[in-house]
Order: sequence, then structure tokens, then C-alpha cells
Amino acid sequence: MVKTGYVEFSTQGNADMVDVTAQVAAVVADAGLVDGIVTLFTPSATSALTTIEYESGCLSDLGRLFNEIVDPKRPYQHNARWGDGNGHSHVRAALLGPSLTVPVVNGRLTLGTWQQIIFIDFDNRARRRKLIVQMMGA
Repeated sequence: MVKTGYVEFSTQGNADMVDVTAQVAAVVADAGLVDGIVTLFTPSATSALTTIEYESGCLSDLGRLFNEIVDPKRPYQHNARWGDGNGHSHVRAALLGPSLTVPVVNGRLTLGTWQQIIFIDFDNRARRRKLIVQMMGA
């Protein structure tokens, strides 16, 4: 079985972190996947997916890390070419990547107790986003 679903939501941009765990679990349940894998993909060059404990301290630490590694105030050639000011957004998204795969066992995502799936919108403005949720298994 291969099934595809979607999760849609709005973001604030500027490293806005959204917990999408419950929405992904609902798509998996609606598809009837019992055992297999679910791959999430963001069709965006300025957003990424990862897992973390979705807790204010962890989120703050992760946001601070991105500011230290990829400072939005640095000059970016992308900004010079396009003038949209989101060169740092593309670099940050490239560091994490656009996809994540999670095993499904007995109809449940096999996430750890303190592990949630998060979407990070690195763009410099609010957006409407759509995740592709592709499931394979039985």
C-alpha cells in the first residue's frame, strides 16, 4: 500500500516552529496504515522538518543556535541577486533538510516520549504551508 495525504497550516515565518505530530498521526490513522513508514516532505526551499522535545526551552535553544550559525544580518548573495532578504532562510532550511521518515508500528508513529515532529518555517514572512505525507506499508 502507498497512500498520500497532506497537512496544511499557517506559519509566522522567522523560524516559527510548529508541532505537526498530531496532524501527521491523524493522516496515518485515516489512511489505515498499521505497519510501515511515513515520509514527510515540505515542498519549500525555506522550511525544514526535524524532531525535538516541543518545549519552550528546547525551542528557544534551537532558535538561538540558528541565529548563531546562520546570522540573518550577514550578507547573502541570494539577497543581492533577488532582493527578498531571505538568503539566510534558504541556508537554514538546507542544514536541516526537507524530509523526515518515521516508522509506524501497530498504527502508531514510533516517536519517543519527548519527541515531536516539528516544521520550521525559516522564511522572513508569514506563509500558508502544506506538508506531503506519504505512507508505505500494510
